[in-house]
Amino acid sequence: MKTVLAVICLAVYCAAQTPEPCQSPQQWEGRIFRSDRTKQEAMIGKVSYDETNKRVRIIEEVEQGTEKDYYDVLWLHNIQREYRFNLKTRKCNVTTLMRPFRPFGVPPFAKFVFEAEIGAAGVPGESLIAQTWDGEFEDKSRFVVSVTYPDCVPLNSGFYSESTGFEQSDFFDVSLGISDPMAFIPPRECSS
Repeated sequence: MKTVLAVICLAVYCAAQTPEPCQSPQQWEGRIFRSDRTKQEAMIGKVSYDETNKRVRIIEEVEQGTEKDYYDVLWLHNIQREYRFNLKTRKCNVTTLMRPFRPFGVPPFAKFVFEAEIGAAGVPGESLIAQTWDGEFEDKSRFVVSVTYPDCVPLNSGFYSESTGFEQSDFFDVSLGISDPMAFIPPRECSS
């Protein structure tokens, strides 16, 4: 009987150790990197992210094969609008956003996958703890996201859906808050 009670107590203790989804910063700026080997495409840029109002802006350099292009892309999910301004040609394309807003952080319904130390383990200031979470949105698209622990700052975020395939973004040089109050105003060239 004591053995059964000890096993039950151990199981309850272990179950209590499973991390709960953390709250990622709602507004931040940083750098972003994406690549798609199947399309021979890579993008690096500056990102401004506002989860509260469902807005994302990326000033990006896109390399596809041997071609390079530069864009100012603004997704305003709060009004279902995308502005894509080509910085070389000075042409703007305004379209209706058909896909839902996907947070770069940990959704509240995410499931914990694992935790790892990145960098020189055991050396103070030379490593960080990262947690990886995954799950499924209501539309059956899948996600996986890795964040720092305990601050829950996004390190990378991946999404898979039938329509888009797999998209992964890596984040670095992240700073909390939005330094430019005009970050989510469309370029002048997009208003005509």
